[in-house]
Amino acid sequence: MGYLVYGDGTEYEIDDRALAHLKIVIGSKLRRQEGFFVSWEHRPEDGSGRVSVWVSPAIPIQFRFVGSKPPQLNRHWLEVLADSSFGPRGLHLVSEADADKMPPVRPGSA
Repeated sequence: MGYLVYGDGTEYEIDDRALAHLKIVIGSKLRRQEGFFVSWEHRPEDGSGRVSVWVSPAIPIQFRFVGSKPPQLNRHWLEVLADSSFGPRGLHLVSEADADKMPPVRPGSA
């Protein structure tokens, strides 16, 4: 499990693999100077509920990984996450398994 460290140092525990995918999508949006929400649900064993964080180029963000090797990225998962980031609810972290059940985001992609 890694950590999304945001703003004043608040840490959110997120699986390293999911965090690696978030890093790519969030980095892409911040390079374009976009502000947006990032949201995810807590697992029932973690108390349920959900979290939404406003991400802005003006607020410090860190991605701290526990594992030493970067995971191989799943292009389809990245596309699903990136596509969600343009909606009114912002970037919604879905699991890799749920993303794999979704149709391709862009016509012709597989």
